[in-house]
Amino acid sequence: MKPIEVDHVSKSFGDTKAVQDVSFEVEKGRIFGLLGPNGAGKTTTIRMVNYITLPDSGTLLVNGIPVGQKTQKLIGYMPEERGLYKKMKVGEQLMYLAQLKGMTAGSAREKIKYWLERFGAYDWHSKVVGELSKGMSQKIQFISTIVHDPEIYIFDEPFSGLDPINSELLKEIIIELKDMGKTILFSTHRMEQVEQMCDDICLFNNGKVVLTGSLRNIKKDFGKNTVLIEFEGDGSFIDTLADVRVNNRSTNFAEIRILNGLNSQEILKKAMEKNEIHRFQLVEPSLNEIFISVVGEDNIKKQQLEELKA
Repeated sequence: MKPIEVDHVSKSFGDTKAVQDVSFEVEKGRIFGLLGPNGAGKTTTIRMVNYITLPDSGTLLVNGIPVGQKTQKLIGYMPEERGLYKKMKVGEQLMYLAQLKGMTAGSAREKIKYWLERFGAYDWHSKVVGELSKGMSQKIQFISTIVHDPEIYIFDEPFSGLDPINSELLKEIIIELKDMGKTILFSTHRMEQVEQMCDDICLFNNGKVVLTGSLRNIKKDFGKNTVLIEFEGDGSFIDTLADVRVNNRSTNFAEIRILNGLNSQEILKKAMEKNEIHRFQLVEPSLNEIFISVVGEDNIKKQQLEELKA
């Protein structure tokens, strides 16, 4: 029995196919990332898992139970569109939401104090929610999601509106929850966050799953096909390279994706003609590179060539 099972789920809004035949499973005690560009179908899928939106077809299970009011109580859900009551005070708001989840007043008070102190926000206890900045509201929303200590957490774009320091604190807490055996699903369009945190991923594009599995295995399967090169001299050699994509380039550095089986030594050879090389390294592609490879222009051209050959 998996904490979350999504099996051949589809959802349309009028003529728009928001989610098309989507399937994935979230393993217990792991961090699972739903990723892809805005409008790819991530939030619609999350809303169906949370029994907010009903699917047109397919099956969704939480702890082996078909999604419904019973499964909603098993999940701590932080939606992308924040839902705090602006006229309530922070402490009152958190107490109200905690008790809605079945906590006693005493237990809720203790947990709220702990989490406000953890976020350096205990002084906000008597502030009216509507007076908070976007980042402050984000932290209060996060506390309201986790305060009742559920087994499953679902966060939709949890880092939106947070500065780098508070983003790091949020990541630290999410990883702590995983270490406690909790199951976490979160969506984001920021690939670097997924690489830093996730055990497994499901990559969405245009309402469809285009790639899913263990992040470690996915990166391993793509192989070391990206060159990192630091040099001193004339960088014009980069412009002469064929069968590559330059992902990142500055005066003395380039990140180059190898396409179509080009030998990396050809890049090194051209670089050495007019430069002193300080670093030349073959690495696994970033998750952003993998996404581009799966749904981007070079993959589309590859598919077209295969269709022509057929």
